[in-house]
Amino acid sequence: MDDAQFHAMVDSIQEKVFQDAEEAYGAVGFDRWRNPRFNGVIDIPDATGCITGDCGDTMKIFLQFEQDTVSNASYITDGCASSSICGSFAAEMAIGKTIEQIFDLTGDDILNHLGQFPKNETHCAFLAVKTLQEAVNQYMIKQTRQK
Repeated sequence: MDDAQFHAMVDSIQEKVFQDAEEAYGAVGFDRWRNPRFNGVIDIPDATGCITGDCGDTMKIFLQFEQDTVSNASYITDGCASSSICGSFAAEMAIGKTIEQIFDLTGDDILNHLGQFPKNETHCAFLAVKTLQEAVNQYMIKQTRQK
């Protein structure tokens, strides 16, 4: 196999992976998988939540607050693409929300935003929201101790 054949084979495999991923995650989830947002650690977070799901994926969400409203959010995960997509949307959905609004969020909110998601991966959306809410819990504990 020469270089041209090898590159053609690799391109074909990559195209098939992308087609399969877009079929599984839909256009919104596929775009977020290919163009991750809110991924990484905030330098000086006001709160951090960390939860390991039953699936073994660990997610961390970092929050900054201004007057009890989330002003910045990010996530990291050691999990699969589904965990990353859901963590990204959990962080995005948190920005601009109050503590009370965060506790009103559910995994279904992320799934509804995505519109399409593999049924056997929906637990990732609930892990992301649970981790987000744990970060808010940690923020509230910190605020109580400072008073």
